[in-house]
Amino acid sequence: MIKSIIRGTGKFVPPNLVTNQDLEKFMDTSDEWIQKRTGIKQRYWISEDSPMGASDLGFEAAKQALDAAGWTAEDLDFIIFATLSPDIMFPGGGCLLAAKLGLNSTPTLDIRQQCTGFLYGFATADAYIKSGLAKKVLLVGGEVHSSGLDKSTRGRDVTVIFGDGAAATCIEGVDNEERVGLLASVLHTDGNYAASLMTELPASNLFNRNPPGLPLDDPRYFPVMDGPSIFKKAVRLLPKVTHEVLEKAGIKLDQIDLVVPHQANKRINQAFGQFLKLEDDKIFHNIEKYGNTTAASIPLALHEAIEQGRTGKSGETVLFVALGAGLTWGAAIYRFF
Repeated sequence: MIKSIIRGTGKFVPPNLVTNQDLEKFMDTSDEWIQKRTGIKQRYWISEDSPMGASDLGFEAAKQALDAAGWTAEDLDFIIFATLSPDIMFPGGGCLLAAKLGLNSTPTLDIRQQCTGFLYGFATADAYIKSGLAKKVLLVGGEVHSSGLDKSTRGRDVTVIFGDGAAATCIEGVDNEERVGLLASVLHTDGNYAASLMTELPASNLFNRNPPGLPLDDPRYFPVMDGPSIFKKAVRLLPKVTHEVLEKAGIKLDQIDLVVPHQANKRINQAFGQFLKLEDDKIFHNIEKYGNTTAASIPLALHEAIEQGRTGKSGETVLFVALGAGLTWGAAIYRFF
């Protein structure tokens, strides 16, 4: 039976480190306030001196993942690029990434599922592999949030959370009878809560995508979030979808060696762990260093967890779980080959 196996991972963040103290210089906030609410100490943003797009960050992460897998770009059958912050309106970042990798015919697919982009991408890669449409897939999550944030006090609740970054995963179809690879995934969407986390403008549902007369700093051009609503949804839906995916995979929670959640808010992940009665060391956190990198968040955390020896050994089982704009949420269980 064909199994979807992770062969290599990679990550990249821009060199511009932005601490909470740096944010204090241009908005009414404090390191204590940010850490208490989110657990974040710093994040990385692109700089005016060296602007980069999501596909540029993804390219650097992809090179690392390909090297780790022992692949060349020409080995790829398919590229999946997850982002909510594409370099340009169109074409998609996957096309731009493929060109940067030196490819001129490899099929690509862009996914706009925000914080659950990796989960949707992994499930899609698995489907392509098991259907025989692809054997070697590159899954990349890349985000440049900083150029689209409201960096005034008005936007601080959102701005302090997000960071720029990318991470990549090489996934291969392997014929094996063991219970390894992507064991199960569960995905959900409820668009009724779209307004709880969204950027409204520019919008194609208006006669003018950029309505005339609006100032460039109109709040509708920046992301807005109903933080309390998102928190409540996360702490209710993430444990629920965890039980769903465990049942689908036919395993129990105590068989999970490490949980790698989306890094949206450390308080959400801690509440999730408390609800499921998980020991603190069973949940991997790196939000304090990178903030929320949405589609890059889970694969970036996975890459670091492997680097630190927290997971990656044959037979170890990892749970991925996320909730984000859409609302979208889901979970996946992976066992290392």
